[in-house]
Amino acid sequence: MSSSTCTLVGATGGAGTTRLAIELGATLARDGREVAVLDAAFATEGLARHVPGRVEPDATAVVTDDRPLADGLTDHGASADLPGRLELCPARAPFERAARAKTVEAARRFEERIADAAERFDHVLVDAPPVAGNQSVAAVTAADRVAIVAPASERGVDAVQRARGRVADVGASVDAVVANRANSDHPLRSADAAVPESDATGVEAVPASAPDPEAGFAPAVADAAQAVFETTLDLEFAESGLLDVDAGSLLPDSVSDR
Repeated sequence: MSSSTCTLVGATGGAGTTRLAIELGATLARDGREVAVLDAAFATEGLARHVPGRVEPDATAVVTDDRPLADGLTDHGASADLPGRLELCPARAPFERAARAKTVEAARRFEERIADAAERFDHVLVDAPPVAGNQSVAAVTAADRVAIVAPASERGVDAVQRARGRVADVGASVDAVVANRANSDHPLRSADAAVPESDATGVEAVPASAPDPEAGFAPAVADAAQAVFETTLDLEFAESGLLDVDAGSLLPDSVSDR
C-alpha cells in the first residue's frame, strides 16, 4: 500500500521543491487521486505563485490562528481538467506572522494539519525548505516519508549528504532522493528518481506533466511520484504508451542497475 504523506526537503535553496511538488501532485491527480500540497517554506512563498488572487487565510494563518486546514486550501487551476483533485495550502504572510508560524507551538499545529490532510486526501505533499526551522522539523518528522530534492550537479551531491545528516539529527530518515533538472550524465548517484528540465516556462505553464503531458518530462515525473510514495501509477503517455519509459536512463548506472 502506498504511503499517504511525504515531505519534499530541499537539499539547498533553489532546489526546485515547489515546482516538483506541483508536478507530482498533478501527476497523481491525473491518475485519479486526491492530493494536497502544504507549504512549509514560509519565507519564499513559492507555492502562493500558483494561486491566483488573494491567499487568505494562508498556511501561516492556519497554524498561528489555529484554524481548520480546509480554510487554507484552494483548488489548483489544473484540477478542472484532471480525473482527481489537486489542492494547495500556500504561505503568503507579513514578516510578523511568518515569524510566529515558526514557533514550537505553531509547528505542533502544522503537524496536526498534516495529519488532518492525510485523513482527507489520498496523498499529501509538504513543500519544505532545508531543515533548519521548527516548521521544517515538524514537516519531516510528521510525514510517512521524506524525499530530498537536489540539483543534479556536484553541488547537489554535497548538499544531499548535509541534508541526510540534518534529517537524521531530528530523528527522521530519508526514504528517497530526487535529482532535479537532470541530464543523462549527472553526478547525483544516490538518486532514486531523476526529473529533467521542462520546456515549459512561467507559472502559467505549470504543471507540464498533466493534464497535457510533456513528452520526456511527464514520464520522469510519474516515475518520481512512484518512488516518492512507493506506489504504482496507471498512466498513458502519447509516445511511450503505458508508463514503461526508461526513467533509469537519467540515473547513473550504479543506481539504475540495482
